Amino acid sequence: MAQTPAQVLVVVNGKSPVSREIGDYYMRKRGIPPSNRCVIQTEAIERIGRDVYNKDIEVPIGKFLTAHRLQEQILYIVLTSGVPLRIEGTGEALKSDAASVDSELTLLYARLRGMSIPLAGPANNPFFGQRDTPFRHPLFPIYLVTRLDGYNMSDMKALVDRALAARNTGKFVIDLREDNATPGNQWLRNTALLLPKDRVIIDDSATVLTGIKDVIGYASWGSNDRAHRQRFLHFQWLPGAIATEFVSTDARTFQQPPESWNLGNWADDHKTWWAGAPQSMTGDYIHEGASGASGQVDEPFLAFCPRPEFVLPSYYAGRNLAESFYMGIRGLSWMNVVIGDPLMRLGKP
Repeated sequence: MAQTPAQVLVVVNGKSPVSREIGDYYMRKRGIPPSNRCVIQTEAIERIGRDVYNKDIEVPIGKFLTAHRLQEQILYIVLTSGVPLRIEGTGEALKSDAASVDSELTLLYARLRGMSIPLAGPANNPFFGQRDTPFRHPLFPIYLVTRLDGYNMSDMKALVDRALAARNTGKFVIDLREDNATPGNQWLRNTALLLPKDRVIIDDSATVLTGIKDVIGYASWGSNDRAHRQRFLHFQWLPGAIATEFVSTDARTFQQPPESWNLGNWADDHKTWWAGAPQSMTGDYIHEGASGASGQVDEPFLAFCPRPEFVLPSYYAGRNLAESFYMGIRGLSWMNVVIGDPLMRLGKP
């Protein structure tokens, strides 16, 4: 079932001119009701502590939803560039209480209904793998949170414009890495099997696929493929195209790297790193022309990266961007970020 603009809450940071501009642009283009604009006041920085998240983000948004009696009506929350990106935390590996702001905010619905959810490690996503069930409240006690972000205002406005022009055409590009024994490679193979054969380009060699035209969907290992050494794929992305990859830190920042920066490695004493890591960047896919993408602010571990065999077939079949990505994300209150208009849909082939 197609969802409506009335089910989208747009969160704008009043201290960020960029946030206000892209939020208002999106609301005008998508027809979001003015009453669905929630303004918070927090410093426009990417990394914050848990206390700032609670005080400046979760509590004000929760109060807004309650005061306007929107907690049930709203299914999707759109954060805007200038809203913090990552909650710093303590603990290691799957016991960390760090998270993306976006993923933490998915649990606001449950918390407004009095549920208590531990902060350490990923929380179960009740919508994971739900291919045949419409997303609705209260069956799925979460909000689906996406973000309009990119390197500059042009990139962000293009996300909005391309979403409105999305059509169900083009190719789904599936790029495995040479190590065929990994679970990720099997998930990528399954993705190809669940899509129309004539719409799929799949490669399981050491070659990295580049320069492909008419791309509507993409899944790969990104810079975790040893052969993937260049930032840009030089694809021709169609309006509505989405991208996902198995990379730990690709959404670590949306600050644009210098043009001279390229993908590096972990063992070179930070010389090839950008913003704390040498890995590929979600922002690069948006900058090159994708209309939506996923990423991680820090190590999620492979099992908690978006599963492409849910994301891409669901998107092809008519689910919107938010539902397609969150159907493939196993854990919440974790490291994942979804970029794009939650309502973006391809429609029928």
